[in-house]
Amino acid sequence: MRYRNGLLPLFALMVLFSSCISAKKYRAALDREQGLMAKNAELASDITRLRSQIEGLQTDNAKLVQQIDDAMKKASQLAGQANLTQKELEAEQKRLWDLRRLLDQQRQAVENLRKKMADALVGFNSNELQVFVKNGRVYVSLQENLLFPSGSAVVNVKGKEALGTLAQVLNLNPDINVVVEGHTDSIPIRGRYEDNWALSVARSTSIVRILTDTYKVDPVRVSASGKSQYEPVDNNTTAEGRQRNRRTEIILAPKLDELMQLLQQRPEEGAGTN
Repeated sequence: MRYRNGLLPLFALMVLFSSCISAKKYRAALDREQGLMAKNAELASDITRLRSQIEGLQTDNAKLVQQIDDAMKKASQLAGQANLTQKELEAEQKRLWDLRRLLDQQRQAVENLRKKMADALVGFNSNELQVFVKNGRVYVSLQENLLFPSGSAVVNVKGKEALGTLAQVLNLNPDINVVVEGHTDSIPIRGRYEDNWALSVARSTSIVRILTDTYKVDPVRVSASGKSQYEPVDNNTTAEGRQRNRRTEIILAPKLDELMQLLQQRPEEGAGTN
């Protein structure tokens, strides 16, 4: 009996010790589980964050790819525009060179024509006629005393001789346009003609008829006009000045069809030519 009484406390002590160990193990296991759960939650948060970063990178990558595509398209367009602009520039440069060449040819043609006229009319005095270049055209200025009696539009013999010599040069140069301009002084006309306008027109028309009818200059090339007193070359207050103003000017110009066509040509028209 005494023995059994002694064992009871020992058994109780063993049960108590065993209970303490089990409680510690439980708390330790619980702590481990809570730690694992916390790490699992942290890992889940990291996974979510990484997925978000990956999605962001994928979006950014798509944007970058689109930006690259857009930049390549723009570069291609700019290259095409640059190529077109270069072609237009080359065409315009060619047009300007051609224009310069034609202008040089025209200047040379005008100078050659002046020389031909001066050589052909060398037998006439400087107070009867003059040959000079003005505004890119050749002027043959014939004074009244060479062509007409005072107040008349009938060409005299010496005037017809001068016109015949001039017509020979014109007929050898069919690409020359001819304008005949009559000029008077400022003294009002009396007699057959109404005024100086009428006299200047009658004189230019009379010369045109001689050039075309007598000397067979192509009428298509010739025109007549009267300037009356309104384009003087000298002062009308002196006798000498009025005498110089009474003149007929035969104005000669090479045909400018090719030059005018080139001037009117737009740069894009030249770009399509070979």
